[in-house]
Amino acid sequence: MSKLTKNQKLALSKIEPGKAYTLKEAAELVKEITNVKFDASVDVDVRLGVDPRKANQMVRGVVSLPHGTGKQVRVLALCTPDKEAEATTAGADYVGLDEYIDKIKGGWTDIDVIITMPAIMGKIGALGRVLGPRGLMPNPKSGTVTNDIGNAIKEVKQGKIDFKVDKTGIMHTSVGKVSFTPDMIRDNAKEFINTLIKLKPTAAKGTYIKSIYLSSTMSPGIKIDPKSIDEN
Repeated sequence: MSKLTKNQKLALSKIEPGKAYTLKEAAELVKEITNVKFDASVDVDVRLGVDPRKANQMVRGVVSLPHGTGKQVRVLALCTPDKEAEATTAGADYVGLDEYIDKIKGGWTDIDVIITMPAIMGKIGALGRVLGPRGLMPNPKSGTVTNDIGNAIKEVKQGKIDFKVDKTGIMHTSVGKVSFTPDMIRDNAKEFINTLIKLKPTAAKGTYIKSIYLSSTMSPGIKIDPKSIDEN
């Protein structure tokens, strides 16, 4: 087992063992315990009381974070020529169709989100082997397959994210950057967690939100009291 660094020991010393912090306290503390020299991501991990192996207990959705993610999201718009100007105006980083489909077939995936149109999905289906494992496949449920190309691009650029519970029942996502104020971190985390609560499957029994942890890149996790989510 590797030894803890001086900064890691300092971070752990600021977290009270066994304590469940309020979301407000955690949002302040995560900034204190982060010592990396870059603008680290702030992440939320929620353990859900679901069995993702059962289709009626799968949890998946989208949420627009009030303060965005703090990340530069690279968007590819795969659309027909009549929609290219709309996509470009909305802020898409790459706009086109066949030339980008060929690039993806060749292994190019230097993007974060692909937004396309229902009429184009027939062409994109063949890209599943490349896009699927990377979580890049457009999906109507996440709003990335739509005829309203411009609005979809703007929403993604402004902080709309999609999420899906993993096979162990844990939901993990980034809700901002350490450079955000504590209130911004709290607002984003609150919006994400409340969205999860609304998506509780009717087939899920017992405790739905089992645990919540807030952390930053390379920092220890801070346990959060679920009852504090809606506190001011």
